[in-house]
Amino acid sequence: MYAIIDIETTGGSHKHEKITEIAVYIHDGSRVVEEFATLINPERNIPYFITNLTGITNEMVADAPRFFEVAKRIVEITENCIFVAHNVNFDYHFVREEFSRLGYDYIRDILCTVKMSRKLIPGKRSYSLGNLCDDLGIRVNDRHRATGDALATVKLFEILLSANGEDLKGSSTALMKKNLHPNLDTSIISKLPHETGVYQFLNEKGDIIYIGKSNDIRDRVNSHFNNTSTKKALEMRSHITDIGYDLTGSELVALLKESFDIKKHKPLYNRTQRRTMHHFGIYTYIDGNGYVRFQVGQNSGNDDLPIVSFNNSEEAKQYLSLLVGKYKLCQKLSGLYNSSEGCFHYQIRECFGACKGEESADDYNIRAQQVIHLFEFDSENFWIIDGGRHSAELTVVRIRNGKYLGFGYVGTEDPISNTENLSDCIKSYPDNREVQQIIKNYLKNHPGVRIIKD
Repeated sequence: MYAIIDIETTGGSHKHEKITEIAVYIHDGSRVVEEFATLINPERNIPYFITNLTGITNEMVADAPRFFEVAKRIVEITENCIFVAHNVNFDYHFVREEFSRLGYDYIRDILCTVKMSRKLIPGKRSYSLGNLCDDLGIRVNDRHRATGDALATVKLFEILLSANGEDLKGSSTALMKKNLHPNLDTSIISKLPHETGVYQFLNEKGDIIYIGKSNDIRDRVNSHFNNTSTKKALEMRSHITDIGYDLTGSELVALLKESFDIKKHKPLYNRTQRRTMHHFGIYTYIDGNGYVRFQVGQNSGNDDLPIVSFNNSEEAKQYLSLLVGKYKLCQKLSGLYNSSEGCFHYQIRECFGACKGEESADDYNIRAQQVIHLFEFDSENFWIIDGGRHSAELTVVRIRNGKYLGFGYVGTEDPISNTENLSDCIKSYPDNREVQQIIKNYLKNHPGVRIIKD
């Protein structure tokens, strides 16, 4: 049985926002056999941009039931069902968090129709629900409302069932058991949480052979065991006898802890893995004449890290070219022009002659340092406040004098305006350029995260 679910919310963070509408359609593999849908009073204001997207207003939910009033019904109707949704982690984490606030651990197996669509109907221009429905001729009524999107997901799900020709549970969640270590109890995988944290694979000697991080530990671990694409992945699987994990709540802390743990334990398959992201970066150094120089290079993985990273050298060079043009820097001193003469920008008078010794290092470096400052923290002393491991907890990350000091946890009832409380919770961790880059990238990609400045 499948519970095909869609929700609407007050925002994008399951740790901080609430559900405003939920629709559940129970499907037996042939047809819908039961359904439940209702608006939900989130007990908070619905932002205007959310109302503009969904059409759900504060007035509409004023007399709607609160989540605890429908919680029992949701538990009952989804019991013994696989939780199905389009981008399932979003819906599942929101529902789990609502139950967590009630002191109930809501756990269901999950199935994502985005992932299954990519596998069973490849080659689509987009796998968003709206675009898939357009391509497949699925009519959607009340787009961005729980009932309309859930019914569209039902129709998509039935197409996927037909394309797969069998029970989707078997194809999406079954563990590929070939070539696994005989001492591995595969039942531990089904007990892993659908939560954010760091996980470890151990061999029969108890050595950690791989460390990873994920916003959904169970889903990510399952993907490792179903990965047969490389010889190295198959080799690693065959050595795993146990799996450990640490919940972090915050994705930022998971990234920081993963980095620290890999450096501490030096797992075999982290050292040998070939990372697919951030292979190249823009590096900086001072040459013999005192000029700040930039160059694009391949990331070495040690503490000599770039000021910013990219997926490939071409992206890095294009971005550096933009910075060189904007800040009137020298192409030659940035590794973008190779000539014994002045750079091309000098010839067209957009470079002030650092490459010819006509502009002093002091004057040139003022603009070069402006580029470097683009990738430094806005403030030297601040706290990052993020979601915790449960609804009554917050994560705290400390930056002082521009350096990362560590992280810790406080209760949501603790007055975070009192920085003494925040200081007491911090567990010390070493700072390095990789950590600095992790934090900067996270803040760049999560502009809504809470910052408290000293």
